[in-house]
Amino acid sequence: MTNPIADPGHGHSPAAWTAVIIMLAGFTLATLAFCLAEFSPVWITLIYVFAALIPIGAIVGWALARAGYGVKGPKYSPKAH
Repeated sequence: MTNPIADPGHGHSPAAWTAVIIMLAGFTLATLAFCLAEFSPVWITLIYVFAALIPIGAIVGWALARAGYGVKGPKYSPKAH
């Protein structure tokens, strides 16, 4: 007897993917800049620039969800399994 677990449907939308990719890029680049800050003071400024991408990614994800690209948005159509 199999009882499939219902998919809650969160996190599989263009809004979520875009937000996560932007935030992941900001975190990765800020970490790299932090490691390279020893060599040049320019990298210290770039730490803050790249770290600013993290809240920007969250705002972009929220804006895309409000624009209809979220899980229950009218512009989102999930793939059939």
